[in-house]
Amino acid sequence: MEWIADTSIGAWLRERLDDAHSTMHGVVPHGFPAYARVFHPAIVRSLQDRPVPSPVEWEGLPDAERQRLLEQFVDEPATWAETAAAFGTTLHPFAQWRRIVRTPDGGDWRARISPDGREFSAPIEGELGAEMLAAIAGHLVAHTSTPDAGFAALWEGYGGLLGFFGETPSQTFLPFTDDPNHQAMLNRSTRDPFNNVFRKPTWQDGILSREVSEGPRLSLPDRDHVLFSAPPRLFADSGWVREVPWRDPSTGSGTAGEGDGFPPSALSPSILWPEDRAWVMVSEIDFDSTIVAGPDALIREICAYDRLEAAQIPEGTDLTWDADRVNR
Repeated sequence: MEWIADTSIGAWLRERLDDAHSTMHGVVPHGFPAYARVFHPAIVRSLQDRPVPSPVEWEGLPDAERQRLLEQFVDEPATWAETAAAFGTTLHPFAQWRRIVRTPDGGDWRARISPDGREFSAPIEGELGAEMLAAIAGHLVAHTSTPDAGFAALWEGYGGLLGFFGETPSQTFLPFTDDPNHQAMLNRSTRDPFNNVFRKPTWQDGILSREVSEGPRLSLPDRDHVLFSAPPRLFADSGWVREVPWRDPSTGSGTAGEGDGFPPSALSPSILWPEDRAWVMVSEIDFDSTIVAGPDALIREICAYDRLEAAQIPEGTDLTWDADRVNR
């Protein structure tokens, strides 16, 4: 995989996108025979002996009880179908998470407690796990004449991805201490830009090189991307995280990195397509689903695959947060 400075390779995408975001076609190209919506998994938290406490209840618990519960929490992946069943709502191709979990006006849809006492946390937006992307890509490569030639675009806005001129690093790890005086000094030095009035911006490295960081972008409506050559076949194996040029070995789960024993991790592509443009996969940063556009046979396979939760949707689908009319 190599960085591509000639972003005209992706110009065809721009020609098929709408300027407005009233439907999915602000980010998903028009003009394909069929479309599939692949739902990102949620997380469900449970306790064996009691309901999960609400945020208000949690604040009122003694420290010892909090610690006991923290040790007993069980977190597991949850499908949208399982979530809908828990809340007594209906899963359908146009379902929206905040409606599925019965979020009241002004309520926090990111974590909701179901009537049976479990807490459902919203799916991650804009990203696919390594295994899930591999499951999708396994079908994608069977429906292109160029499985070993294609392109991946990564949204430029991910923290730490690109270098820049500034006064603090693109990737920063702040120290903490139990000494209140020392901590006060650290707080002042990290938050006060006027400690040194003669400070000049310097180049702060990101994951990608300075050449890439300062290079051309694939500009699409409201989104700019860094473009790479990328054989689609690579992503059919979950080991793709080791091969992409935007992998950062210094980070892994949480704030620790591979050197701390965490497995390799990397952002999934925001857009992926083969050289023959037989299909395109879009993981828009504000979507809790990934959209695959392509031939009918591909879409049928993805929707029927038992390792994915997916539904066929028509061209022109509205996936905005208030589009779910069934669960209102």
